[in-house]
Amino acid sequence: MITLSLAEIAEVVGGRMHDIPDASAEVTGPVVRDSREAGPGSLFVAFVGERVDGHDFAGQVVEAGAVAVLGSRPVGVPAIVVDDVQAALGALARHVVRRLGTTLVALTGSAGKTSTKDLIAQVLRRKAPTVFTPGSMNNEVGLPLTALTATGETKFLVLEMGARGIGHIRYLCELTPPKIGAVLNVGSAHIGEFGGREQIAQAKGELVEALPPAEEGGAAILNADDPLVRAMASRTKAKVILFGESGEADVRAENVRLTDTGQPSFSLHTPSGASDVTMRLYGEHHVSNALAAAAVAHELGMSADEIATALSEAGSLSRWRMEVTERPDGVTVVNDAYNANPESMKAALRALVAIGKGRRTWAVLGKMAELGDEALAEHDAVGRLAVRLNVSKLVAVGGREAQWLQLGAYNEGSWGEESVHVSDAQAAVDLLRSELRPGDVVLVKASRSVGLESVATALLETGAEGEVAAR
Repeated sequence: MITLSLAEIAEVVGGRMHDIPDASAEVTGPVVRDSREAGPGSLFVAFVGERVDGHDFAGQVVEAGAVAVLGSRPVGVPAIVVDDVQAALGALARHVVRRLGTTLVALTGSAGKTSTKDLIAQVLRRKAPTVFTPGSMNNEVGLPLTALTATGETKFLVLEMGARGIGHIRYLCELTPPKIGAVLNVGSAHIGEFGGREQIAQAKGELVEALPPAEEGGAAILNADDPLVRAMASRTKAKVILFGESGEADVRAENVRLTDTGQPSFSLHTPSGASDVTMRLYGEHHVSNALAAAAVAHELGMSADEIATALSEAGSLSRWRMEVTERPDGVTVVNDAYNANPESMKAALRALVAIGKGRRTWAVLGKMAELGDEALAEHDAVGRLAVRLNVSKLVAVGGREAQWLQLGAYNEGSWGEESVHVSDAQAAVDLLRSELRPGDVVLVKASRSVGLESVATALLETGAEGEVAAR
């Protein structure tokens, strides 16, 4: 973070200083909420959680070098005390972003946010210093913490924005006002919380409503292939740039195909020229993500050749998202277990089939959370798709939702042993260990709460007799 005195921070957040001998003392290090990350010059933000109270670590973080604690009560060490810690953190982020004058790029969507954010960051940092959201820290706490890592050298700040309801993205945009905003898609993720796709579109569109007008440099990057996203053009005064495979898209992909290993290749067309891309990532769904990144980069002055080179060399920066690892015995494990919704689940199944062309494929799938009344239909549809794509074997893991996955496969024509239901992750591991053969490809995917990454971990440990070769 840029250097700020404790007096200035207290004024910005509307806080009261306690046990601070020198109000001119400066925060020169990071702003952290994890006491283990506190160090010289840092500011520790003390949240009260369900099981842990950050205030209890006040003495520990000051001993580690933290200048002060930002909390909701005095703690016997230098502290700035506020009524609402979360609101104070947001106010501090807003102040810092305004002082820096960094170009802020925000993105949202029902699926692909983190992968696209990683692509945008990897493209833009070829042009200038770039700070971006680590992992999926996309809420009212993670977003300001990310913004506060920017420094005077930061040219681009790339922030992923998530939403659990109407008004959430509007609030995030107030904390860190974007100049460029990208909306990737409107799908079924969190549909149980929102109530329908129209409500999801309303929430996601808050991003483009927050953008400055075109004459002030505002740009809305919208998916031309998603009608609900494309319709958001009427909700913004910013310049509209369409991306997609549609012929009307300003930034589009032509001649899309997959390599023999399931990696997308296409011809990238932008208003400034065309260039070929072959990605290191797996699955055709990354084409749309890449186009969104390309549209952002084009708007910020990069050429088609520069963008294509960066996209072709970009990798996955976040864990458990289409991590493809080959064991010494030839079994390939695709760990996509970070999260799941209907759109990402279907994309992962198609990627599995592309990667496993000519080989035996396994889909180890679990519950997709927060689907509300759509849960039965969506799990049934995924099970059916696994059969239609000729996935060799579906392993549905868990309770009721897993049973719906298997039922969908059964009703689509999986009459024999092509699909099986197991109770938990360990049962899935036991089954796979007994039945996997060299050359098989295994996809592991479910909502984060299911914890199916343990299946992928166990499979890689099983095959770790010798060095595992990660692609």
